[in-house]
Amino acid sequence: MRIYIAGHRGMVGGAILRNLEARKAAGEALELITRTSSELDLRNQQAVADFMQAEKPDVVILAAAKVGGIHANNTYPAEFIYENLMIECNVIHQAFAAGVKRLLQLGSSCIYPKAVPQPMKEDALLTGTLEPTNEPYAIAKIAGIKLCESYNRQYGVDYRSVMPTNLYGPGDNFHPENSHVLPALIRRFHEAAQNGTEEVVIWGSGKPMREFLHVDDMAEASLFVLDLDRETYEANTQPMLSHINVGTGVDISILDLAKMVAKVTGYQGKISNDPSKPDGTMKKLMDVSRLAEMGWTARVPLEEGVQGTYEWFKQAEGLRL
Repeated sequence: MRIYIAGHRGMVGGAILRNLEARKAAGEALELITRTSSELDLRNQQAVADFMQAEKPDVVILAAAKVGGIHANNTYPAEFIYENLMIECNVIHQAFAAGVKRLLQLGSSCIYPKAVPQPMKEDALLTGTLEPTNEPYAIAKIAGIKLCESYNRQYGVDYRSVMPTNLYGPGDNFHPENSHVLPALIRRFHEAAQNGTEEVVIWGSGKPMREFLHVDDMAEASLFVLDLDRETYEANTQPMLSHINVGTGVDISILDLAKMVAKVTGYQGKISNDPSKPDGTMKKLMDVSRLAEMGWTARVPLEEGVQGTYEWFKQAEGLRL
């Protein structure tokens, strides 16, 4: 089976690739196809068309995306909506044009409205106004779901979507401004611990609740959904509500998360809040009952996962320096 992993150098794509490589090493007959962004610009329609026609993969896993935290989404909204729409349109349509019958695309929990009953069920999609700070990215990810559903309905292909909660783990982006909250906290508390900083200020009130899923769990869940037989998948979804939430079903406040990161990094100074910075949505917890009923639940405890991610970060920083 020839599998193309789009975005294999990203955190999620990299975890999926590791999982598939382990399967291949265990004896599964797999041929794994990858291209770096310099080798294949997924925003370029002709380049993607040529690639799909040349490679003719059996399965496509779309893990490529332009991603970032609140600051990045607020600063580059045009790039977030344009690049993600182009990637999805090009990969999904050109996969279909090349005869690909099975595809899995990865989205985000930000597809759900800002004011929605918690935990967020799949049927909350398109029931209200989106969180303004990441609306452009969310619109693009919703479009990806609807692209898959539309090709399924019109052409009878089997294109599926999984919507992860906040992800973290090896391969994450630890940029001090453009990263998501957990890697940003790991960098800041690490540097504060190393420098003997007396106080670390975190954005917002610290009260927002967030759910975090280790990227290895996400890779496992993605391949679990991809491997489901079509009858089981369609029995647990609907033609126009086909996406599946992936998460832990457990959340933590940003302040408590900061305290956990401080513990892991060895920081012993003061933690304070900057209420002038945005909180974003106050609570974002996924309802993961649909996936649990199909037989998959997350396995990596948060503190254990944060510890492992911190060890990876220190090693990566050491190599970079």
